[in-house]
Amino acid sequence: MAKRIDVKDLNAYYGGFKAVEDVTMTVEPRSVTAFIGPSGCGKSTFLRTLNRMHEVIPGARVEGSIRLDDRDLYGGEVDPVAVRRTVGMVFQRPNPFPTMSIFDNVAAGLKLNGVKNKARVSEVVEKSLRAANLWTEVKDRLAKPGAGLSGGQQQRLCIARAIAVEPQVLLMDEPCSALDPISTLAIEDLISQLKSRYTIVIVTHNMQQAARVSDRTAFFNLAATGKPGRLIEIGDTTKIFSNPVERATEDYISGRFG
Repeated sequence: MAKRIDVKDLNAYYGGFKAVEDVTMTVEPRSVTAFIGPSGCGKSTFLRTLNRMHEVIPGARVEGSIRLDDRDLYGGEVDPVAVRRTVGMVFQRPNPFPTMSIFDNVAAGLKLNGVKNKARVSEVVEKSLRAANLWTEVKDRLAKPGAGLSGGQQQRLCIARAIAVEPQVLLMDEPCSALDPISTLAIEDLISQLKSRYTIVIVTHNMQQAARVSDRTAFFNLAATGKPGRLIEIGDTTKIFSNPVERATEDYISGRFG
């Protein structure tokens, strides 16, 4: 079941440096929300706060509130590992486990979660590969290394691995930046299909991609180098790209900076 994300007054730090300041937003379930903005404005940092990966970095911390439906992700009783099962992540560069087969890459999370029934594991692996539009390409070589696939196939394998554990939210940090145009189109088509079942948040430097795949767009910016990133504006993608409220948003989208 896709979940709604409510963020309120969020600040993210690396040691004493405030990287993201005072972000408040809502991410709707069963939709795609794109984060855009110039490099260094805190988009990826903020994305990682949504599944508690930010705090994995030594000295990193978060202030404020992130709620998944009614559950406070930073509550004292909440297990960060459980959060990361609920809020999956796909990274900028495809990162299949290099020593594992295609099958074992997808099954890794299931086995980590204690699923031992081989029939159940096989069923979920096939279902996940089908959902990632990869099954027909790999069904006859499931025992081959995942690292032997093309870049676009590896990224879809990583998406299959992420959804195999049935998350409610899927975060994607520039998932197409290392891919060729044909593979990029395949990932974009996949995102459009997956949003009927998941809440999807994507960071992208490609504004055309944001316009193509997202329902809502959030523009981040920073006042100057060394200053924290801030959410400038969030709204329906069509409105953000055609009639933004903030001048800075219009300047960025029209290419005046960034």
